Amino acid sequence: MRHAHGRARRVATGLAAVLTWAGLLAGCTSGSGGLDLGGFGKPPAPEDVIRVTPDDGGKGVGQDSRLRVRVPSGRLESVKVVKSQDAQDTPVPGHISEDGLRWEPDEARLALAAKYTVDAVALDGHGRRSARHTTFTTYVPDERFIGYVTPENRSTVGTGMIVSLTFNRDIENRAAVERAVHVTAKPPVEIRPHWFDKGRLDFRPEHYWKPGTQVTVALRLRDVEGAPGVYGLQYRTFSFTVGRSQVSLVDAAKHTMQVRRDGELLATVPITAGAPRTTTYNGKMVVTEMLEVTRMNSRTVGFGGEYDIPDVPHAMRLTDSGTFLHGNYWAPDAPGKVNVSHGCVGLRDVKGGGSDTPAGWFFDRSLIGDVVEVVHSDDKKVAPDNGLGGWNMGWKEWKTGSAVK
Repeated sequence: MRHAHGRARRVATGLAAVLTWAGLLAGCTSGSGGLDLGGFGKPPAPEDVIRVTPDDGGKGVGQDSRLRVRVPSGRLESVKVVKSQDAQDTPVPGHISEDGLRWEPDEARLALAAKYTVDAVALDGHGRRSARHTTFTTYVPDERFIGYVTPENRSTVGTGMIVSLTFNRDIENRAAVERAVHVTAKPPVEIRPHWFDKGRLDFRPEHYWKPGTQVTVALRLRDVEGAPGVYGLQYRTFSFTVGRSQVSLVDAAKHTMQVRRDGELLATVPITAGAPRTTTYNGKMVVTEMLEVTRMNSRTVGFGGEYDIPDVPHAMRLTDSGTFLHGNYWAPDAPGKVNVSHGCVGLRDVKGGGSDTPAGWFFDRSLIGDVVEVVHSDDKKVAPDNGLGGWNMGWKEWKTGSAVK
């Protein structure tokens, strides 16, 4: 299935012992028939259960706009809001009202040139649990541009992390902007840039990072003219560390996922991948987001009403267009046997998410930046700009994406 915030069409340490879950089965459903939603029938739309302002996907939100999360009935269980500026994630303190119907930040005024992420879980008036994940960005002065940076400062990431800058406006003078961004590594390794259109600049080495590598990103964008009359705002240095190597190989034909840690086979897990009409992309994908629970709705990614699941557990985003590896409690007979999903990779789980299930086990041992590669699926290779898919581009082609000749 595809996540409610997808943007495209159907898209698709003792390590000597090998741990295999035989008979633990999970996955996405290929249709609405037989879908178990906890005995309550079809859930209400997520925006009807959890109402968030500013709107999801909002851009240029004013500094005086009100940030609020509320439910018309039931109660909020948890609300987490994070503010991202210059690759620094900062929790936004706030409180849930005594009646459980609303959450508000302790500081009313929003920050300029920031991205806000809201994750809320609530029970509606019938006791059904629902989750909502929204984002919005705040106003940047017209004569300035900024880059939203991945990964965050001081983070520990997987071996497949790609440094990615997404700009708030089109960059016309790409060479000048590229020269103002310096990415270095210790121990040293060649790192090269690649532009995806005028709004995104990624950096990576030829091969996956070696564990333990320290990567430093210096943004020297302040007063650099990125477009006529539009100048950079940021002058900031940040860094991150590459942790252990974990690369997982999903074989869509065999319905298995081999999890390798530092090259050694750690586990073989039964999975279900995309059904024949809704196949999973082949290729290398990188975990960019990890959500303990989220909602997935087929209508937001180009399907009809095949599914709308309010509380998908252990969800790990692999592409911008909506490919996830996630837990599944509603289709227990698929993984290891048959591919039935709408393009995601499903692992067995329980309602609410279990720590001793294959999905919980994998989630607890994963990092942002880990690699999941899919093979033997009847689909094309994932595009290099779909999430952090740049590893699917050859090194020679990657280097041609630099604006500095």
